[in-house]
Amino acid sequence: MQFIYAFLVGGGICAVGQLLIDKTGLTPARILTAFVVAGVVLGAFGLYQPLLAFAGEGAAVPISGFGYLMAEGMKTALREDGAIGILTGALKSAAGGIGAAMVLSLIGGLTGKSRGKA
Repeated sequence: MQFIYAFLVGGGICAVGQLLIDKTGLTPARILTAFVVAGVVLGAFGLYQPLLAFAGEGAAVPISGFGYLMAEGMKTALREDGAIGILTGALKSAAGGIGAAMVLSLIGGLTGKSRGKA
């Protein structure tokens, strides 16, 4: 059942993003930023943790989960390290995802074939 919940929630988040791309004049960069901010805001109000408990990776993998992860890391580092945690916590908690994105982007750039815009 967990797989079904993950699929429905993750698919729902992606469907909202696709609808925003198709039906509004928002650029993908603005939509991406909105999803990250939405993850932070939902986490601040305590609404993202129940969604994670319900859907697991279906809520953690989309970009809104990245915003939630960064906010939680910041809160933890603020408690442990004080004010410096505001600057370091988000990157500490999301370092694995950021590192993986950088390495995979490098591999894609080195192995992919460049082509002009259509």
